[in-house]
Amino acid sequence: MEKESFEDHEVAALLNRHFVCIKVDREERPDVDHLYMAFCQALTGAGGWPLTIIMTPEKKPFFAGTYFPKTERYGRPGLMELSEQVGTLWKNGEDKLRESAEKIVSAVHSGRTKTNKPTTQTGTLASDVSLQNVKGSPSETFQTWANQIIKQAYDTLAHSFDARYGGFGQAPKFPTPHNLTFLLRYAEDHPQDKALQMVHKTLDGMSLGGIYDHIGYGFARYSTDEMWLIPHFEKMLYDNALLALAYIESYQVEHRPEDAQKAKEIFTYVLRDMTSPEGGFFSAEDADAEGVEGKFHVWTPQEVEAVLGKKTATKYCAVYDISAKGNFEGKNNPNLLLGALSKIAQDNSQTQDEVLSSLEGARQSLFAAREQRIHPHKDDKILTAWNGLMIAALAKGAQVLGENSYLEAADKAAEFILTHLVQNDGRLLARYREGDAAYPGYLDDYAFFIWGLLELYSASGKPLYLKTALHLQGELERLFTDEEGGGYFLTGSDAEELIFRPKESYDGALPSGNSITALNLLRLARLTGAEHWEKKAEQQLLAFRPVLEEHPSGYTAFLQALQFALHPSQELILAGSLENSALPEMRQIFFSEFRPYSSLLYQEGNLPEMIPWTKDYPIDPSHVTAYLCQNFTCQRPVRQIEEFKTLLKKF
Repeated sequence: MEKESFEDHEVAALLNRHFVCIKVDREERPDVDHLYMAFCQALTGAGGWPLTIIMTPEKKPFFAGTYFPKTERYGRPGLMELSEQVGTLWKNGEDKLRESAEKIVSAVHSGRTKTNKPTTQTGTLASDVSLQNVKGSPSETFQTWANQIIKQAYDTLAHSFDARYGGFGQAPKFPTPHNLTFLLRYAEDHPQDKALQMVHKTLDGMSLGGIYDHIGYGFARYSTDEMWLIPHFEKMLYDNALLALAYIESYQVEHRPEDAQKAKEIFTYVLRDMTSPEGGFFSAEDADAEGVEGKFHVWTPQEVEAVLGKKTATKYCAVYDISAKGNFEGKNNPNLLLGALSKIAQDNSQTQDEVLSSLEGARQSLFAAREQRIHPHKDDKILTAWNGLMIAALAKGAQVLGENSYLEAADKAAEFILTHLVQNDGRLLARYREGDAAYPGYLDDYAFFIWGLLELYSASGKPLYLKTALHLQGELERLFTDEEGGGYFLTGSDAEELIFRPKESYDGALPSGNSITALNLLRLARLTGAEHWEKKAEQQLLAFRPVLEEHPSGYTAFLQALQFALHPSQELILAGSLENSALPEMRQIFFSEFRPYSSLLYQEGNLPEMIPWTKDYPIDPSHVTAYLCQNFTCQRPVRQIEEFKTLLKKF
């Protein structure tokens, strides 16, 4: 639509004759996108992008739609005809259109008010579900309700699971990594169910499929087919951050080498292609190159042979499904789903990994050749929210995979945000590009960045990260709290005033800011022991009961906060200098297993300034002392690595 309409001079002249035209980047202004998408769904029963809204000068919409060709085609009205018709209607019947707009706004606002009606009373939901009877112990009624919601979500995912190819539902298939991280937690409590198999099948299917870039690494946005074979070739920063987290957590559960390898490859792609010189992470790479979808990524056998020579090319093409027939518009998107990997391995008495390793040099040669092609456009916006996700992923990678370069990259990105995307008054901003920082940060910016800071603190022990996370959470409470309806608005109280303040709880391609905030609050409550964070977490968990009950599987990121709340408080306190060589070894041992409900604190001397109770854990300059605590009861302190390992087995 951009190419055939908005960049067309004839269309532009007609639009400018009748309208004041505003083109919105929905990544820079998610508030505008959320608001008017709600109108589109109310008016048409569906949504999607591109989103087309026609509204009064007061921003009240009276027409909504998605894609419009330049002129009428296949029964779909054209933008030219539509513009003329609406222009005439406005000229001859402005009053009627304004009246229609008022009715639409009233109806949508009424519907949203009902959805967001208050459900909390000083932290308890009506009278039947209270989160806690005593500090740290969920009540039986809360446990019953939460477990029912979690089970319903699992059952829905299990029902829609594609046992043949992995993933959920039919084409197009989206990665939706928070479904997988929810299932990993579910599998911890229900090992007899098939949650873990669903996760592995999906991660493996995506890894083998063409949704993954086997030459340059990184995942595309979604697959157009059920097999994960042909993607929409656009690569998004947030998908790769969340998928890296899913592969890392899967690796923690069963230590499958392929999970660790995939996470490392994602980071290779991001640090190579999506990182600015200053350390921030770019947003996306387009699907098109030279105006053609996928042109940068696809190959013919002749092109492969020209790079590799006949012998190696024959093997590479056989393994990666590159043929004269092609699998994408006469060319080939490399994949491991349909090639002859298994047969070649068997014929040569090799494992499949050995075959792939033997082709690593070929991959590097093809990558070098592909680099000479015209690249897709890179969206070099640096978004605070998406950077927060990548910081969290890299910090988790440093924790689990022991790669210090990931910690350095996460640290540099956090420093970039704190330097370039924070105003003098402390207000977080949403977008940076070419020296310009703009737009007051949204809920997602605060929530995702706080998540990243908490993971950075867990990976490094630097008190600055915990201190900053606590400060930003306080600002989030001040700016975004919905005092009447519970939860948090998408926009701050200081943001541009729209018709009404949008509020999002649904976990779509991205988890919602409300979901991540629920988990952040629980983590802060466990880390600090502060009652006010515990109370905020309780209020957040109970505020969304109606929507959770209506469609549990649509809120799998939020459900991970419920899962966290259901489990006993578990803390590891490492008391000692951050420079002590024993500390990283203990940390590595701790993170080698999947511990989604555990918290790590570093008593390095400064922590009691933020968390006074940690002064009771003294520092010995020559040792690191580990304290393992559960439900506010600590085991005997240990200093020796073997003792630490033994104690962890009981944790």
